[in-house]
Amino acid sequence: MFKYLLKRFFQMVPIVISMTFVSFVIVKLAPGNYFTQLELNPSISKETIEELKKLYGLDQNLFLQYFKWLLNALQFNLGYSFAYHKPVLDLIKERLVNTLELTVTSFILSWLVAVPLGIVAGVYRGKLLDRLITLFSFFGISLPNFFLAFIFMYFAAKTGLFPIGGVVSQNYDSLPWWGKVLDRLWHMALPLSVLVIGSIAGLLRLVRSTIIDELNKDYVKVAIAKGLPYRVVVMKHAFRNALNPFLTLIGFDIAGLLSGAALVEIITAWPGMGRLMFEAVMSQDLFLVMGSLYIGGIMLVLGNLIADILIAINDPRIREKEVEGRVV
Repeated sequence: MFKYLLKRFFQMVPIVISMTFVSFVIVKLAPGNYFTQLELNPSISKETIEELKKLYGLDQNLFLQYFKWLLNALQFNLGYSFAYHKPVLDLIKERLVNTLELTVTSFILSWLVAVPLGIVAGVYRGKLLDRLITLFSFFGISLPNFFLAFIFMYFAAKTGLFPIGGVVSQNYDSLPWWGKVLDRLWHMALPLSVLVIGSIAGLLRLVRSTIIDELNKDYVKVAIAKGLPYRVVVMKHAFRNALNPFLTLIGFDIAGLLSGAALVEIITAWPGMGRLMFEAVMSQDLFLVMGSLYIGGIMLVLGNLIADILIAINDPRIREKEVEGRVV
């Protein structure tokens, strides 16, 4: 298992490096930069701007700039934000908590709801319950997250039932611990609902189709013919054999914990990584853009690695194939 995971890890490292290099080149090739905006300010001399470029190493060639950035990034020294006048790592830490609070809650709720509903829809295929669940999934898929976010924001603005923007209320510090939890959930209600509805819709259809496919296989029919209870056949045999695509999807979901809510955060004014990345791109803040992409790349590697671990634990044949491949 250790060798299997080590191999997977070393395969993913070049992905992060390639992604950051391509992103660095694209950002540098884009017309203008943060200092272009400073040049429009008559109170800032050209000499001052040149000194700033020299200070941040932006007067050197592109490859040398990237190499220095990469060496610092490996030590988690992500540079200094021009727009916010703060270290990039400090900014990411502040916003990362808000994004993970939203996306992890959405991730857990989506799986807790979608998996049982998908199994029920697959078992009762073609019946009224399956049709109702399928109708809900079609509704969730047909509405893009950004459109649903606009609808919820309009509803909140008209009714005043939910706050628009922000993480906590002004009196947050004076609330008891349970009041603080409820206050955060109240502020999270709109973006969380959008993310959960969208995630459930897609995941539910995958679970349903996979369960139906497994229930039509011969080993299920044999198990039923031997007298095993149908519930045991579904949960112990069919569901376990259907787990592999779900486990892979968990890896992608973990990898998308930072980026998956970006558009929803921007629309609902949730102060997370999505809004930070948007503001960094708009202000052409090089180090903040690269720092956000770097952290996202690490999440991608960890997500895929976790998916590999879960698949290898659930299906020993995966590890056996790796061993056979090395022997051959």
